[in-house]
Amino acid sequence: MSQADVGVIGGSGLYSLFAPGTENHLETVSVSTKWGEPSGDIEIAQVGSRRVAFLPRHGSSHQYPPHRIPYRANIAALSELGVKQIVAPCACGSLRESTPPGALVVPDQLVDQTRSRPHTFYDEFDEQTHHAQFAEPFCAGLRESLLRTSRDYGWAATEEATIVVIEGPSFSTRAEVEFYARQGWGIVNMTAAPESVLAREAGICYATLALVTNYSANLIAGAGVSEQRVFELFAQNTERIRGLLLHAVSDLPPAPTTSCVGSHSSQAD
Repeated sequence: MSQADVGVIGGSGLYSLFAPGTENHLETVSVSTKWGEPSGDIEIAQVGSRRVAFLPRHGSSHQYPPHRIPYRANIAALSELGVKQIVAPCACGSLRESTPPGALVVPDQLVDQTRSRPHTFYDEFDEQTHHAQFAEPFCAGLRESLLRTSRDYGWAATEEATIVVIEGPSFSTRAEVEFYARQGWGIVNMTAAPESVLAREAGICYATLALVTNYSANLIAGAGVSEQRVFELFAQNTERIRGLLLHAVSDLPPAPTTSCVGSHSSQAD
């Protein structure tokens, strides 16, 4: 089977990174898992010394809404390819006036407000229990690398922010946003959970690179959330995101011999 050591899971507006015919492209593969089919075919490329697998989170034509993404199949497919590190770009809404649309955030904490998604590979335990350590949901080494690369790239990311993950596909109410902001949380997103915890169960280092596309509902007077505006802003920054991701992947530290997230005998494969 084809192999890769780094995975990139593309979010809204980023449906291809290494299309056939591009400089880095090696092959495009289809991977089936016991959890079903992933969101799409996986593009594999050589970026510097790293072999990288790209998977579109929402599918190649954004056919999967956030609550219907095959998260388990996506992580399992990357695990089957040998991926040990995942960089997960995504769109998000800001809960802080100091983090405007167009800003980048590398969150350090997560609050999961989703309710209908499978959050684990372990629907049953075998001879041992499998309670993943999740106090620190994002890999410190990957976060440090993304923060350094974003500074070097001239698009410095905010480094301390909690990402609150909502069910979607509807945006938050004003009351919900006011509550999230009072807690001191930084950004709102619809996909970081269960993606991050499944990566943890699979023993894969994981960090997200979030592009702020909007202020969350009425954070600033009169500023509601427009789906059209979200996609427009992401489109305006797509090439910039692509460039940053290529720099980030080539700058990643090698995957640790012992995963920074602990040891888990995952059922992902």
